[in-house]
Amino acid sequence: MRPLAAHIDLDALRHNYQLACRCAPQSRSVAVIKADAYGHGAVACAHALESHVPAFAVACIEEAIALRNSGISKPIVLLEGIFSADELPLVERYALWTAIHSAWQVDALLAFSPSQPIPVWLKVDSGMHRLGFGLEEAEAVWQRLVNAPQVTALHLMSHFATADASDGLYFNQQLLSLKALAKTLDAPLCLANSPATLAWPDAHGDWNRPGIMLYGSNPLEVANPTTQQLRPVMSLRSEIIGLREINEGEPVGYGGRWRAPRRSRIAVVAAGYGDGYDRHAVDGTPVLINGQRCAIAGKVSMDMLTVDVTDIQDAAIGSEVVLWGAASNGAVLAVDEVARYCDTISYTLLTGVLPRVPRRYQESSV
Repeated sequence: MRPLAAHIDLDALRHNYQLACRCAPQSRSVAVIKADAYGHGAVACAHALESHVPAFAVACIEEAIALRNSGISKPIVLLEGIFSADELPLVERYALWTAIHSAWQVDALLAFSPSQPIPVWLKVDSGMHRLGFGLEEAEAVWQRLVNAPQVTALHLMSHFATADASDGLYFNQQLLSLKALAKTLDAPLCLANSPATLAWPDAHGDWNRPGIMLYGSNPLEVANPTTQQLRPVMSLRSEIIGLREINEGEPVGYGGRWRAPRRSRIAVVAAGYGDGYDRHAVDGTPVLINGQRCAIAGKVSMDMLTVDVTDIQDAAIGSEVVLWGAASNGAVLAVDEVARYCDTISYTLLTGVLPRVPRRYQESSV
């Protein structure tokens, strides 16, 4: 069988969730597992976390139904709410919580007659300018919902645009406006995403929504002692499937982008952009061979990539290759570092690992 696999460490997932909880001990932390748990497998991750979390969050109703059908019983929040009024019976049937961010959703909900009221998180646009009611209209919408028989457990929620930045000016503008609105309405708040959970205690509300940090990626521009405690959950590992010696000046790969600066030894690795590894990875992008750092040499192909292993004395056919995550010897290559070489972010690398790459789950505790 092809050696490429995404190894998912469920112990690390639980460790990172518990770290989020320690960052905000007065808050309840919703585990965000949208986009198939950021590429890690939502069903497996949800079952690993269910005994630890008060609730999960996903983007859409299809994701929530898949979790319910797998046996997940904890509350599930729909972060984008419903996409049509026809979904409201499913929200009721599967006992979901829903965000409300648009006037048509309010109208649809108030025209619906559920057997039990539905928990609602009213989304406010405090500066992201994506989804949500403007600050000037949110109070009126709140008043429409707060005593409606269709609604229970009404909360305010918003999303920060710059919580990852070290400059907190715009972040604080968002936070102050939201806190003022919550005080006026006497409303519980759900604000903090991963960067706010890690770096902005003032943003910790009744609920927080850690996402990317659960999977071991640092969402902050500048690491801090807390982010250094994150553990990688996905380790994308393969093996060397070919080795060859080339002379100084000879090219490697499509277009001959990389040329050997000396007589060099090149390893061929079973992984490529057809697996979701980023084709934009530049020469020098790090990988681990037998736990030792070396670098990509040449353009990434669909099914293979090439690595300069001239200085890796024990590189051989079958040697372990770590594209990101943890090696068998404990060495770690952060997905955030690989993302920088690809001019992207860890989110795109993790969610971009394609279905032909098997996920292999491991844990030592429950």
